[in-house]
Amino acid sequence: MDEKLRHALGEAARAARLRLGLTQAEVAKKVRLKPGVYGRVERGAMVPSVPTLRRICETLGISSDVLLSLSAQAPEAMAPAPPPTAGEHPELSRVIHVLQGWPPERLALLRKLLETADTHLTDEG
Repeated sequence: MDEKLRHALGEAARAARLRLGLTQAEVAKKVRLKPGVYGRVERGAMVPSVPTLRRICETLGISSDVLLSLSAQAPEAMAPAPPPTAGEHPELSRVIHVLQGWPPERLALLRKLLETADTHLTDEG
């Protein structure tokens, strides 16, 4: 992959990470990379493998087309996450932002998991 494309990939990944308010270490952990390796991706010093690229896309909520400069950057893909509403925890805002692109059946499954977890956590307290 040429240098220009490596740097474009890194810049897109960095912008998406910052939009979500995540650190490089947080993304690296979710993507299953060492923080230093993920940092090299963002700096354009290396290109991730295809499976790693997919995990980066999923973690950052960005399409592979945008990361690989195959399409114009969609405004919604690079737009900053909306600020939390008054009294809303910033982490909740991040979760909502990630979930916005999920299909309804995936959201329904997540809701059931959360309800089950909430029930168990409430019973413990």
